[in-house]
Amino acid sequence: MPESSRLATRIAATLRRERGARSLTQQELADLAGVSQGAVARVERGDRVPSITLIERLLAALDLQLAVAVEPLDSHLDARMDALAARSLAERVDELGLDRVLDRLGDLPHLLTGSTAALLQGAPVPADAVEIAVRWRDSARFTAWLDAAYGQRWNARWSEFGGLRLEPEEPGEHRWQTRYGQLRAQMCDELPEAIEVRHGDRSYQVVPLVAVELTDPRAAELLRRHRRRHAAGGPAGAGSAR
Repeated sequence: MPESSRLATRIAATLRRERGARSLTQQELADLAGVSQGAVARVERGDRVPSITLIERLLAALDLQLAVAVEPLDSHLDARMDALAARSLAERVDELGLDRVLDRLGDLPHLLTGSTAALLQGAPVPADAVEIAVRWRDSARFTAWLDAAYGQRWNARWSEFGGLRLEPEEPGEHRWQTRYGQLRAQMCDELPEAIEVRHGDRSYQVVPLVAVELTDPRAAELLRRHRRRHAAGGPAGAGSAR
C-alpha cells in the first residue's frame, strides 16, 4: 500500500472512531469545525490525504490535536516481526515485564488489550508497553497506583515522559512510564468482553483479536500486516487461547 494511501486510511479511521465516540453525525462535526459535511465525508472515506489545516480543524472540534510520530520502514518492520515470530512467547512476556506489571496492579479491575492482547494470542506484533483497559470509574484508583509506581505521563508535545499530570482525565495520551515498565491505558465506561489465554502456569484475561482490531487502530494495522504477509507465505506466530 502506498504511504499516502496508508496515511489517508489511518486518518479516516481515527476521525470515524473519535466522531463515533462522541455520538456526532458528520454534519454536526462539520458545523463544529466550520467546514462542509462533504469535507468530513471525504476525509472519512480515506480517498486521499487531507490538508493539515483541515485535519487540525476537525480534531480541534473534537477537543483533540494532531501529534506527529514516526515508525520503522516497512522492510525494517517486517524484519522485526519475523524476528519476533522466531522467539518464544515466554521470552517476549519476560522482556515486556508483563507479569511484573500485572502483579503490581493487584485488584485494580482491568483487561489486557491492544498489542499486548495480540501478543498473548500468538500474533508476532511489536509490543513496547503493557496495554490495559480501565474503567473511568476506577480512574482515581488508577491514578493512585500510578503515583505509587512513580509514573510519568507521556508528553506528546515534547516527545518525552514528564511535565504532565498523571490523572487519566487530564488531556494527553494515556501512556505512562512507571518503575515497573511502560503502560498504556484504554479508558472506558465498562470493560469489554474478555477471553482467557493460558501460557505456562498463568492465565490472562485479554480482549479477543477481533475486538482489538475494532478499537485499536495501531494494533489493527499490525495485525492486518501480519495476516497479509502470512497469506503471502511469510513467517507466522503461534499461540493458544481458551
